[in-house]
Amino acid sequence: MIKQIEASELRIGMYVHKFEASWVDHPFLRNQFKIKQISDINKIRKSGIKAIYIDTDKGLDIVRQPTVEPPAVTDTTEAVVDRKANASEPQNSVEEEITKANQVRQEAGRVITDIMADARLGKQIDTERVAPVVEDMLASIFRNQDAFLGLTRIRQMDQYTFEHSVSVSALMIAFAKKLQLDQSTIWELGVGGILHDIGKLQVPDKILNKPGRLTDLEFDVMRRHVGFGYKLIDEADTIPKRGRQVILQHHERLNGTGYPGKLSGAEISLYGKMAAIVDVYDAITSDRVYHKGKLPSLVLRQLVEWSGEGVFDAELVQRFIQCVGIYPVGSLVALESQRLAVVIASSQKALLNPVLKVIYDLRKQQRIPPEVLDLTESAPGCGDRIVKSVTPEEYNIRIEDFLTH
Repeated sequence: MIKQIEASELRIGMYVHKFEASWVDHPFLRNQFKIKQISDINKIRKSGIKAIYIDTDKGLDIVRQPTVEPPAVTDTTEAVVDRKANASEPQNSVEEEITKANQVRQEAGRVITDIMADARLGKQIDTERVAPVVEDMLASIFRNQDAFLGLTRIRQMDQYTFEHSVSVSALMIAFAKKLQLDQSTIWELGVGGILHDIGKLQVPDKILNKPGRLTDLEFDVMRRHVGFGYKLIDEADTIPKRGRQVILQHHERLNGTGYPGKLSGAEISLYGKMAAIVDVYDAITSDRVYHKGKLPSLVLRQLVEWSGEGVFDAELVQRFIQCVGIYPVGSLVALESQRLAVVIASSQKALLNPVLKVIYDLRKQQRIPPEVLDLTESAPGCGDRIVKSVTPEEYNIRIEDFLTH
């Protein structure tokens, strides 16, 4: 299909069918070609051409984000909790999107696994493979972010590096969507997210997987992974500027205590500040060889505390909470009715009242036929409510059994 887009909406992987200009007015020898590097996009934008026709049968399509009114930022986390989530309605239900999302997630895992394997062997990183898979992730998250983000909670400890890369990419896309950044920027942040830890390939496994506390020397080696990663992608013209900022700044901290540049405040880009929050959230909620993953609701609370200490941007932490919800999709929660439920969708009405799948009777200590419960539809005073988050392992429950079926 032929579509007209603006020059600002171009990205790697799109196929240019025609320019809204004569042949002599654009900077290329051909009128039709696939965009393979950032320099091609920059040439088009600098030429002054405003509109381009793309062929979506030969290259990537564009996903336009619905326009919605941005939410006001408040000074307290409580206000974030109580405020109605301001987001566009999903195009698909979780059930409709979950299979597609899982396919995209698996392909993204294969791509980053191959890229890391090549890097270990000293081969040049084929970063062009990243462009279409991030586009697919973006499209899935725009259709229904709950489906993809729910799948990020399904993890295997021995595949942490790969799964963390995909999860950070997905969370960056969802976070940027929540902030209503333009679609081109969202895609760039997804690229940066999936490659943000590429430099860890040059950190010895005995340090990466050490179960105990790192020595000062070992931590110094670990911190070098940011520089290693930036060097690996520095010569690749396919990595956009904002993606590079994610890779270089995801360990910087607002108060200057981060690395590698010990940047602070305005010295850190918006995208670096976002990546710092996303990276820490996903890392702490995941099982590692040296620690058990914490409940997402507890980690969100910790992020708020750290933002109060000047570690993270307090406004962005609040927006991130709005993005993933107090009880993120994939969480297991205990209800006032003495039942357990899996969070299967965030609520557009109230962050404390997600859509649940009730699966377990605590009184009888046994599973029950799954029942979907939308807490926003419970009558005041007579409905159920969430009491707390619990760990699936405590009740021998596999979250994926209830997200994907």
